[in-house]
Amino acid sequence: MKWKAVEFIVESTEEFEGMVVDHDFRIAHAIVEGIFANLKTKKKNVHLISVIVEEENSVFDITIDRKHFAETLEENLAHYVREERYEDCQRIADTISELKKTNISDILNQISSKK
Repeated sequence: MKWKAVEFIVESTEEFEGMVVDHDFRIAHAIVEGIFANLKTKKKNVHLISVIVEEENSVFDITIDRKHFAETLEENLAHYVREERYEDCQRIADTISELKKTNISDILNQISSKK
């Protein structure tokens, strides 16, 4: 199934900023699930979240570059620990490990192909 960015409808940008400051788990969940859904994509950037601000009648899109998948999962892992979602924590940790192995392999392949 194709990934569709998660939409957050808020009254103001301040409301969304408050969600971020308060570590609203829904944001972490949207980010993590978006990364998982796009692990095999060839896209350089992935659209994860759309923030619809009713007061301004505007939409802000949050995207991530594939090269930041591992570090973003690491940043969001703490939210899953706080929520005691331990099975998901293991899945995230395994994915981080796999992504880091892949990144190292890609770097080594690039170096060896330049010789």
